[in-house]
Amino acid sequence: MSVAKNSLCDADNSCLIIIDIQEKLSSAIPDKIISRLRKNTLILLDAANQLNIPIITTAQYPKGLGPIEEFITNKLTDASRSFDKTRFSCLGADQLPEHLKQINKKQIILTGIEAHICVLQSAIEFIAEGHDVFVVTDAIASRQPTSYEMTLLRLNQADCTLLNTESVLFEWLRDASHKDFKILSKLIL
Repeated sequence: MSVAKNSLCDADNSCLIIIDIQEKLSSAIPDKIISRLRKNTLILLDAANQLNIPIITTAQYPKGLGPIEEFITNKLTDASRSFDKTRFSCLGADQLPEHLKQINKKQIILTGIEAHICVLQSAIEFIAEGHDVFVVTDAIASRQPTSYEMTLLRLNQADCTLLNTESVLFEWLRDASHKDFKILSKLIL
């Protein structure tokens, strides 16, 4: 069983996975919600890059749903990895499970859309594989509010840790004396 509910996010043991934030999927999300998701995903991207936390992105059937949004691809480094998929869970993406084994990070920090499909299925499968899964609730979205709300209930029942962007950021830092505290706290203050 996962121990994520009893753990803090650990920068040395984390991997940020951004699920299917693609043009056509994003356009179906209400404006206020997608704006919040973009803002918080950008904060997490900047923080992960500053702290050298591995970043993985996925794209669900990009031929039909379009590419990953540019605000994300502009922040990816040479160390970042992107995977196309047709299975809803990230673990169905070719080479993604192997990449996770290579980077050897137990904690999976999840963001993305659609919360009730790809984020949910990914979280549950990552937990089944022994990962500690943290879903960033202000950086996931669904087209319908009821789908989002049911996702949170199901994730909680599945032993997933639910937290917000600011919590992830300060758990990664742990201490105001951290060398990157001033840089990263400016992302949210």
